[in-house]
Amino acid sequence: MHGRSIEWQTGRVVVSEAIGMRSSDNSIRTDSAILTVSGLSKEYDGTLAVDGVSFQVGCHEILGLLGPNGAGKTTTISMILGVLEPSAGSVTIDGKSLVTHRHQALERTNFTAVYAPLPGNLTVRQNLRVFALLYGLSAASERVETLLREFDLQPFRNTKCGVLSSGEQTRVALAKAMINRPRLLLLDEPTASLDPASAREIRSRIREFAIKEEVGVLWTSHNMYEVTEVCDRVLFLSHGKILLEGDPKTLPGEYGKATLEDLFVAVAREPLTLED
Repeated sequence: MHGRSIEWQTGRVVVSEAIGMRSSDNSIRTDSAILTVSGLSKEYDGTLAVDGVSFQVGCHEILGLLGPNGAGKTTTISMILGVLEPSAGSVTIDGKSLVTHRHQALERTNFTAVYAPLPGNLTVRQNLRVFALLYGLSAASERVETLLREFDLQPFRNTKCGVLSSGEQTRVALAKAMINRPRLLLLDEPTASLDPASAREIRSRIREFAIKEEVGVLWTSHNMYEVTEVCDRVLFLSHGKILLEGDPKTLPGEYGKATLEDLFVAVAREPLTLED
């Protein structure tokens, strides 16, 4: 028998590894992790939306958090952001506990998502300045001007965000997400609805940011081509649990699949079997 198999047995995820196959060591030293999630769970009316999830994001790493709709991705991100209170478990950001050092943890964090647009009645410059002030930046005006240049937003500085194209709005949202030079950047489907050229530009900017800055990135997407191109490592969530973890370029082959998309489809299917 070669490769690995995964199947559902009476509602329980079972991961089996064939003899002769050995998992690569994807562990990150706790003292060098930007994000550490330990035993995170969220229960709604007796149902676990997230069930004992644990993982880390390292410095300069882009980690893809994958899974079908309802797998628990957005709930996990909401708990990391402190928007939802976990039923169990802990979140540590840049060495700061979200429970005991909430302010310090969140001032090191930023976020953007297609479903969380910036106020459309404010101009690009006004939006960036508001968030610079919310983060308490001492040189807010200088930081805003820098980001307007870096994201090619100077022609739109006095344009209201509500009339910008999808690609332009995404650039503004990413500029906002980098306003505080975050140690942890959370990106929930950042290129959704973008045309291929705009999506490629956004991916390039984020990849460059992760390489140059002392930052870890947690990225969710349903675009498996994008994930393979951008992410250093991926986690597959299913029914609130981490089902798979590994390098997006090699993980499909470990389970007998040609592409990450094929693997995603197999993970999303129930009853689940990844062994042909």
